[in-house]
Amino acid sequence: MREIKNKDTIKLEKEKLYSSLESELFDILDYWEENSPDVEFGGFLGRRNINNKVIEKSPKGAVLNSRILWTFSAAFRYTRADKHFDLAKRAFTYIKDYFIDTLNGGVYWTVDYKGIPLDKKKQTYAQAFAIYGLSEYYGISKNQEALNLAISIFASVERHCFDKEKLGYLEAFDQTWQEISDLRLSEKDANEKKTMNTHLHILEAYASLYKYWPDKELKNQLERLLAVFNDFIINKESNHLNLFMNENWEFTQHLISYGHDIEAAWLLKEASEVLGDDNWINLFKQKAVEIAKMTLEGLDEDGALIYEKDLDKKHVNREKHWWVQAEAMVGFYNVYQITGDEIYLNAVEKLWEFIDEKILDRKNGEWFWGIDGFGNLMDEDKLGLWKCPYHNTRACLEVLNRINESKKLH
Repeated sequence: MREIKNKDTIKLEKEKLYSSLESELFDILDYWEENSPDVEFGGFLGRRNINNKVIEKSPKGAVLNSRILWTFSAAFRYTRADKHFDLAKRAFTYIKDYFIDTLNGGVYWTVDYKGIPLDKKKQTYAQAFAIYGLSEYYGISKNQEALNLAISIFASVERHCFDKEKLGYLEAFDQTWQEISDLRLSEKDANEKKTMNTHLHILEAYASLYKYWPDKELKNQLERLLAVFNDFIINKESNHLNLFMNENWEFTQHLISYGHDIEAAWLLKEASEVLGDDNWINLFKQKAVEIAKMTLEGLDEDGALIYEKDLDKKHVNREKHWWVQAEAMVGFYNVYQITGDEIYLNAVEKLWEFIDEKILDRKNGEWFWGIDGFGNLMDEDKLGLWKCPYHNTRACLEVLNRINESKKLH
C-alpha cells in the first residue's frame, strides 16, 4: 500500500527539487558557455568526446546549433543574464550566415568546421529545430529577421514536405527538395517516409512559432498535426507511439521508445494549449495520462527510464540515456499536475536522484550520454551532432516554471 504524504511533506520535497534543478540549470548553461563556442572559426564547436576533448575540424550540425539557439533563448527568459542573451545571438548569427540555403530555402544538415556546406540534404527534422530555435529567439529579441527566417522555413516545409493527400510530413530530400532514397536520421532508424520523431518536433516547432505568428495556415497545420497523432501515431491498443511508418501510416515494427512516449505526452498537451481549443486540450490531457501510465512500466528499480523495447524480437534495451531521463521528468511532472497522483511526483524525484548520481559529470560538467544495460558509462560524446543542451536545460526550466506556477495558484 502506497504511503500518502501530507501537504507539508510534498511542499518540502518540491522546494528541495526546485533548489536542485535551479542549481543544475546554471551548471548546464555554464558548461555550454565555457566549452561550446568556437573561438577560432566562429559559432560553436562540432564535437567534444566523453572526456571533454575537442575533436578538431568536426562538422557542425543544424540540429545542435538550433538547439543551442533555443536553449540560450529559453534560458534567458528565466535567468535574464546578458551572457545568455549574447550566446543566443551568437547562435542566431551563425545559423543565419552559414546554415540557411538562400537559394532553395531551408537549412543544410551540416556545414564543415569553417562553415562551408557539407551535407546539403533537407531533413525535415532539422527544419523543425531551426523553426523552434528561431521563433524562441524572436521571443526574447524581437529581431524581425529571426521571425522572417522561421516563417520562410515553415513555408518551405509546407511546400515540399507536407503530404497533402495522406497528411503528415515526409522525412528527407536533397538540397533542391527532390526525393532521396536514404531518409534516415541515423543508422539505427528504419528507412521509412514518415516517423513519429519528426512529427513530434514539427509539432513543437509549429507550437512555438504560433505564439509569435498566429497565422491561419499555421493554426490549421497545428490542428492537423494533433489529429495525425491521435489518429495514426498514438497506438489505439497500447497507448505507445508508432515509430516508423510508410506514407500510408502503416507500420511493421513494434517498438516502444519510452523516452519519446513521455516526451510526446507533455508536448501534445502543450501544443493544444497554445491553440487554446478546449476540445484539443481535454483530449490531450487524457492522452497524457494514458501515455504516462504505460510509460511507468519502463521505470527500472533505480528510478531511471529504460530506452526501448522491441516487441517483435522480445528484446529490452536497458540503456538509460540522458535525454530520456530529462523528458521523463517533465512528462511525469505534467501528469502529476493533471491528476495530483503522487506516483508521478515520486517518479520525478527518483529520476532526478538517478541523474544526480549517475549522469552528471562531476569532473568536466554537463551530463554523460548515459548508462548501458550493465551499469557502465556509455562512451558517447559530451557535445556533438546529437549531444546538446536542449533536453536537460528544458527539463530544468519546465519543472522550475511549473513549480513556480503552482506557488502562484496557492
